[in-house]
Amino acid sequence: MLIRDATAEDWPAIWPFFHDIVAAGETYTYPLDLGEDDARSWWLLTRPNRTVVAVGDDGTILGTAKMNNNHMGNGSHIASASYMVDPRYSGQGVGRALCVHTLDWARSSGFRAMQFNAVVETNTHAVRLYRSLGFEILGTLPEGFRHPAHGFVGLHVMYRRL
Repeated sequence: MLIRDATAEDWPAIWPFFHDIVAAGETYTYPLDLGEDDARSWWLLTRPNRTVVAVGDDGTILGTAKMNNNHMGNGSHIASASYMVDPRYSGQGVGRALCVHTLDWARSSGFRAMQFNAVVETNTHAVRLYRSLGFEILGTLPEGFRHPAHGFVGLHVMYRRL
């Protein structure tokens, strides 16, 4: 699998699975009715931040990640990232490859750590992946997320020194 910078031409392939993931309301704090134009502007970042796609051997976009500074000013030395994998390619290492790529980017860009602000505690696959890559749960906001099936569940803040 190739991971490369995302382009505007990639958006039509990203949008269908991005939309489905957001509309499901299980893993992101985005509005469930997020429109395509807002989604594109929120996801396709410009430098110094970055958005990438994971591409299969046949050119199919398997997933995407955006990476950025978590805060501005005196907090801008901490990176953050978000990931979306097309559910058709779940369990094939796409998420892990994207996460490793973002960690490498953050390290080479001079960030001191990476922090995820809102990992839904019921997103056990993501929590397990992040922990396997050295992230720790710093704390959990109780009932910080309204899950469509599980009701109010916690949001983890996860952190990894680079």
